[in-house]
Amino acid sequence: MIETGAPVALEDQPAHLEITGLAPRDTVTVTSQAVDNRGKPWQSQAVFRADAHGDLALDTTAPLSGSYRGVDGMGLFWSMNTPSLAPDQASFPTNTSFSVRISVSAHGRTLATRSLTREWIGPGVTTTVLTLAKDKVVGDLYLPRAGTPRHPAVLVFGGSEGGNSQKAVASLLASHGYPALSLAYFDEPGLPSTLTDIPLEYFVTAAKLLAAQPAVDPAHVIAMGSSRGSEAALLLGEDYPDLIHGVVVNAPSAEVNTGDGGAAWTQGGDPVPQLPIALNHISGPVLAITGADDQLWPSPDWSQQIMNTLSTDGDRYPHQALIYPNAGHWAGGVPFYPEGTEDPGGNDLGGTRAGDAAAQEAGWPRVLALLASLA
Repeated sequence: MIETGAPVALEDQPAHLEITGLAPRDTVTVTSQAVDNRGKPWQSQAVFRADAHGDLALDTTAPLSGSYRGVDGMGLFWSMNTPSLAPDQASFPTNTSFSVRISVSAHGRTLATRSLTREWIGPGVTTTVLTLAKDKVVGDLYLPRAGTPRHPAVLVFGGSEGGNSQKAVASLLASHGYPALSLAYFDEPGLPSTLTDIPLEYFVTAAKLLAAQPAVDPAHVIAMGSSRGSEAALLLGEDYPDLIHGVVVNAPSAEVNTGDGGAAWTQGGDPVPQLPIALNHISGPVLAITGADDQLWPSPDWSQQIMNTLSTDGDRYPHQALIYPNAGHWAGGVPFYPEGTEDPGGNDLGGTRAGDAAAQEAGWPRVLALLASLA
């Protein structure tokens, strides 16, 4: 028999798989299978030895061999791969619910199977598509179940990948009770085609829209940016402290970098200078998450620079850099999700799949804890 903590759970929740009724000390193979939204199959597999009672708890047992090593109750989930891609290139493409089939086999026969559903959006969460024509911004607004008390809210945006890349993060935040707006700022219809001359005022429009929602505590609106988006998040926190009350940055920069052929950001119609970002007006906590082995740019050094700047300026709010070993540019984000260590262009982002998975499992709860501390 395969037992689980919950047959239907949010993607960021562990499954707590336990297998009972096995022969004592028997060797079994546990397989995890899923199908992505393109119809491609994904699979991981590991061999385990049951205990003296014929039981096997994946949370406390390391595999003898397989697609991951060491004790990791969710290893069979994040280590899934598809035959059409090398593991470092794999990224499971879906932001909708999907089924994971767990099977246990030994001695040439299947002993048990169980299907689990992984959800990106919880019960009662509503989604509103935002358009330039109606809302002056492009994105998706996720609000918690009706009747949820006012909570801190998060304006979420990605980096140089462009588009509306943070829907999954925003939907999970709303599923935990925190209203969230996933924002696109280039490479969407009606927006600039490249990361060039992006007005900070565009982000302000989105933040004001979010703050005005009845479910939002307007005194606690957080900007959350990843990679190049970290620059915009820090600039917003610094330049609009009455609107933005804290910053979370993944794989951040501590300075403004160039755009694609021009300035990356503008303010009042003028280019934002390519200088270290001042942080002496930020009116809330700052959390930086990155991998020690980021090969795309020096985010570990920049994370520490951000903290040093805040400390030197006598910042009175909590600020912390979480720098995880064996993790790369994708150390921040949602845990338990099959993801490689290369971007779609084949650039090495650093770290290992196991290192990134461990960082995400440790870092994501810290983001939720920060939000909970403001509620």
